[in-house]
Amino acid sequence: MNTIILKTASKYLLPLLLLFSVFILLRGHYLPGGGFVGGLVAAIAFVLHAFANGLPETQRLMRIHPGFLMPVGLAIAFLSGIFPMLFDLPFMTGMWKKDPIPVIGSLGSALFFDIGVYLVVIGSSLTILFTISETK
Repeated sequence: MNTIILKTASKYLLPLLLLFSVFILLRGHYLPGGGFVGGLVAAIAFVLHAFANGLPETQRLMRIHPGFLMPVGLAIAFLSGIFPMLFDLPFMTGMWKKDPIPVIGSLGSALFFDIGVYLVVIGSSLTILFTISETK
């Protein structure tokens, strides 16, 4: 699409949607949301930008291939599951820091698992959508 309204709106909506996706990610282990939903919102933000400005511009903006996010996210999620095993706890046992951190809340292994899921969802969604968009 080549409308000036969509191009202008996407310039302002991209950072707002990305910030909203991080908000959903951080609130996910207390209320509905989390890594999956936050990752989808972030992917939608980049898809909107690609519709308005073209795929090459969005790929230039991202600076890395979205497929790179998948193994990084899987590694973070896997390591968050293995970490409790260092303390003789079962795999994927939730571990929490005693004192909450302002804005984030209680820091725990569930947050790191959600961050891994967030990156995997962004990477897989954008890889699929960008691949479909590139084929003509």
